[in-house]
Amino acid sequence: MSKENEIKVLGKTFTSEEERRAYFREELRNKLPELREMEGFPLGEDEDIINLSDPPFYTACPNPWLDDFINEWENDKIKLEKEGKRFSDMRVVEPYSSDVSEGKNNPIYNAHSYHTKVPHPAIMRYILEYTQEGDIIFDGFSGTGMTGVAASLVGNPTERIKTEIDYKGNYNWGKRHAIIGDLSPIATYISNNLINVSHNPSSFKKLLEEMEREYSWMYKTKHLGVHYGKVLYTVWSEIVICENCGYEQNFLDLFIETGKILNESECEHCNTRIQRSKVTRKKKTEIDKVVGESCREIDLVPYLICYKYNGKRYTKKPDQEDLDLISKVNQLEIPNEVPTDFLIDGDKMSDPKNKYIDRIYKFYFKRTLIVLSALWSRANNEEKFYITNSISRNLTKLNRFVVNKHNPNGRINGPLTGTLYIPSEIVEQNPFEVISYKLYKSPYSLDKQLIYCGSATSIPNLKSNSVDYIFTDPPFGANIMYSELNFITESWLKVKTNNTMEAIQNKTQNKSIAAYQNLMTSSFKEFYRILKPNKWITIEFSNTSAAIWNCIQTALVNSGFIVANVSALDKVHGGIKAMRYAVAVKQDLIISCYKPSEEFNVRFNETYDSSIGVWEFVDEHLHHLPIHVVRENATTAIIERNPKILFDRLIAFYVQKGLNVPIDARKFQEGLRERYVERDGMFFSLDQVQDYDKKKLETPEFIQLGLFVTNEQDSIYWLRDLLSKEPRTEQDIHPFWMREVASNMKKGDVLPEMRTILEENFLRDDDSKWYVPDPENEADLEKLRIKRLLNTFREYQQVALTPRGKLKEVRVEALRAGFKQCYQDQDFKTIVAVGDRIPNNLLMEDEVLLQFYDIASAKV
Repeated sequence: MSKENEIKVLGKTFTSEEERRAYFREELRNKLPELREMEGFPLGEDEDIINLSDPPFYTACPNPWLDDFINEWENDKIKLEKEGKRFSDMRVVEPYSSDVSEGKNNPIYNAHSYHTKVPHPAIMRYILEYTQEGDIIFDGFSGTGMTGVAASLVGNPTERIKTEIDYKGNYNWGKRHAIIGDLSPIATYISNNLINVSHNPSSFKKLLEEMEREYSWMYKTKHLGVHYGKVLYTVWSEIVICENCGYEQNFLDLFIETGKILNESECEHCNTRIQRSKVTRKKKTEIDKVVGESCREIDLVPYLICYKYNGKRYTKKPDQEDLDLISKVNQLEIPNEVPTDFLIDGDKMSDPKNKYIDRIYKFYFKRTLIVLSALWSRANNEEKFYITNSISRNLTKLNRFVVNKHNPNGRINGPLTGTLYIPSEIVEQNPFEVISYKLYKSPYSLDKQLIYCGSATSIPNLKSNSVDYIFTDPPFGANIMYSELNFITESWLKVKTNNTMEAIQNKTQNKSIAAYQNLMTSSFKEFYRILKPNKWITIEFSNTSAAIWNCIQTALVNSGFIVANVSALDKVHGGIKAMRYAVAVKQDLIISCYKPSEEFNVRFNETYDSSIGVWEFVDEHLHHLPIHVVRENATTAIIERNPKILFDRLIAFYVQKGLNVPIDARKFQEGLRERYVERDGMFFSLDQVQDYDKKKLETPEFIQLGLFVTNEQDSIYWLRDLLSKEPRTEQDIHPFWMREVASNMKKGDVLPEMRTILEENFLRDDDSKWYVPDPENEADLEKLRIKRLLNTFREYQQVALTPRGKLKEVRVEALRAGFKQCYQDQDFKTIVAVGDRIPNNLLMEDEVLLQFYDIASAKV
């Protein structure tokens, strides 16, 4: 064999891919006993895990070769630097702050459905912004591998991709290396097929055609009683029993009326009103031919057949020949092995279990099961990819039929997203039609990337300070129950998710929002460990819950990351409402964070107990923030440069390190004005402000971010913004206050009277008009305000220390002040005691309270 055709992997030379695969599979087999001890190791037999894997590039378990590849890639960087293709001193000093809008209409994105995905062209923009040729990218919640796809396309872009993405011509295209992992075996299997396998479905098409010739008789129906057409789908309906007279009626006949499905109808026999949501379903007991046991099931009858004849579609009611054919099929044995796994317990498993679907194979009609079992047994590992696209959705009893005014004759509506809901009207589709429609051919030539199956909470095979950039789209609370929804497909693969470390809220798994946050913190701590200093992590956020938003932010901060920017994945203009409070956000957000540089850590560790350390942090942080952001062709205020937010970041940084904050808000405000330059309510270093002023001249119109008021702190910002324009009397302010502030408060958070907030934070002139105080007066007011807040907190403390004391309504600003003081005094017991007695939503939805509480809980 010529050297040109040799395959070299990790210092080994092979004559073929088969030889390489055989060698590393044997190596993987030897390493499995040790790998099984790692968190997130999937549920499955050794041989099934090995057969699914394509090592060392893809392992359906933790990948033991990650550090070996890292060492090779680091050596390659030296060569690239000598060739002038990369720079050893490249630094990204501020986050990518532009909003990104990307559609989902591309062949790779549509190749395989999954619960959540970020379009890879969007991820490519971030990779190009934060990395250079030869860099190593990581995603520990990779799903179906869009980060890996994006990394590969950055190294192999078509001219069209370059034109669409690199509109300024400034990006450093070239090979990037990606390491992507997920807890789900099916997710990593899909990733491997999208990235590392060059798909040409021609051989599978032949298999599909052969199977269709063998089983086409099961999908025939007569057209007008003469010629045969091909069945495209059959609609099945439950039988409803009238509780009054016992009359049996077809569910669809009972509840369909002229292009709509009714919520209530009348018994055809006795006219009793029957509610669709409370029907009594007919059941039957039969011997199950798959497992040879007696079992109960919901009685279903064919209701409608859609078929194709001479290239046209028709529908018909099933005739006797159709019923006889279905009866004949139901008497057949399943020719090959099918998954007989019992359904696991789960939050989404109740509906199928209530309808007697307690094993995986019961999700399918008999015809479908016969065809799938035959296809699955004859397809190779790569060809099974074409089947998995439909095996857990459109070919199951989750597939719905819908009738509405636009489709009075009905249409397929697909499974209900994010659930395992079994409808009363089910569509049984022809599997040959469904699978052939979704055949995937690789549209691009992609570099091989590293893919593994394992938990993000522990990645021992990846050494510290080894990756250059992280992009990730983690799970968000109770949004999606991944392990439950993936259980159907993973049962076919015979390798299933180990959900012990699954980062979700789930009652069945006894995972509260606090448990979710702990798992996310463990994951982000690992991400922090493996990321190089002075590098960036981008987190895609998709949840409208303020509590989940704060969980993510708290987990990031507690792991050591510092938040620098929040922007939108789709083009939006929501101001602070969109950038700061996810509870008010409809679109996905992008959180940009950085790991501080080693130089900063050295300087800070020498000065943290003095004010010098404070300004070391502020210097470091300001130089990681955007300088100038344009939206709607106008300069936009940057919330992270606001003095209050800067102080919050400072507190969070010190608390995360277990240190006392050596400065109060008053001195911090004074120090900001002494050391930095203020523009439009934002603070800049001397070199940054010149850049800001220059760019603002180009876009002079200024947009002050709108504020979504949900707490006392927001109301102070709101008043400051209002009064900075012109002084106003209480009578002038009050109508706006009632509309913008008073009606939006969180339950349990006591908002003081407007006058109290004015007296504590602002000054009044001789005309009784309130105005924003100058810095010296503002500092004195802050002193008095903190004193009043601490007095209020002591009242809460007294209640919390009584045996059954509950604090149903509290002033959150008083809690913030009190928690901070207790932290400074090392009085962690009081923080926990008060935190346990306040409304849980207030604790979980306030990032400052939550961080103090988490740290205190760990200390008590």
